[in-house]
Amino acid sequence: MIRILKADEYRRMPWRNGRGETAEVAIGPAGATLSDFDWRVSMARIDADGPFSIFPQTDRTLAVLRGDGLHLSIANSAPVELTCDAEPLVFPGDVAVDATLLGGTVTDLNVMTHRGRLKHSVRRLRIAGSVELALEAPLALLVCAEGAVHVEVNAHTVELATLDTLILEETPAALRIFSDALALTYLIEIHPEARFGR
Repeated sequence: MIRILKADEYRRMPWRNGRGETAEVAIGPAGATLSDFDWRVSMARIDADGPFSIFPQTDRTLAVLRGDGLHLSIANSAPVELTCDAEPLVFPGDVAVDATLLGGTVTDLNVMTHRGRLKHSVRRLRIAGSVELALEAPLALLVCAEGAVHVEVNAHTVELATLDTLILEETPAALRIFSDALALTYLIEIHPEARFGR
């Protein structure tokens, strides 16, 4: 199953702690809430310094899409600076995280899965020309962060504009991404926990 989600169709809502706004790209299972989701992909606008919301039994991956970036203090770990040029950052969603803006407003990409049910991976992919990717997960999402791309899958070709998302369920073995100009995408794969040997 292939679906395209346009950037202006994402559901907007306040953060769980009320300190910001999130555009929810997709959530599973269908109809799930912030309290009972198995997986969730969102984009958040961060206008001020402050703590992140706590999500029990959740693993998170964060990437910066717009802005100068974030200085993150994550529980007892060493501080991290996350910018648009950095690889996605993986951390537990149920520990204290404080964010300080490195400059102005930041927009981030946030991926979460419920620990014990699912695992996820996030790949940052610069596209210049054509890239073919092998997929293994039963669910994958491709987010176009910058520019525009065409995606060839199951003999169909679809186009993603900036911040659009392609959802692939019952994921095919491979897809081809191509662009006439430099583009940036994030490939998210969501696996059952059992795949990781638990």
